[in-house]
Amino acid sequence: MPRYVILTHDHPRGRHWDFMLEQGESLATWALGQPPDAAPRMPAEALPDHRPAYLDHEGPVSGGRGSVTRWDQGTYRLERHDDDRLIAIVTGQRLSGQVILERTAADPQRWIFSFSPD
Repeated sequence: MPRYVILTHDHPRGRHWDFMLEQGESLATWALGQPPDAAPRMPAEALPDHRPAYLDHEGPVSGGRGSVTRWDQGTYRLERHDDDRLIAIVTGQRLSGQVILERTAADPQRWIFSFSPD
């Protein structure tokens, strides 16, 4: 099963949560402005893919980009993935349920993150 991780990222421009899905040799990544269980729907920003090392990394991030701590980790099963929508069932230490990421029409980097617990 592919893995996922959610990292609390204390960045110089402000704290956010990185939601990362293992996809082959990289991690598809979105930045959330609040913890994933804080609201049923929230804005998410697509970020460039990250290295798989972040599945296990905690601590400083290179280039003066702050530090990360693990908020959650586990495995996921992909139910759907196309250009505008991703649906995954996550089974982690904190989260267990369905994650939906939907691209907004206004900006290709802007998505809506939804989490529904089991």
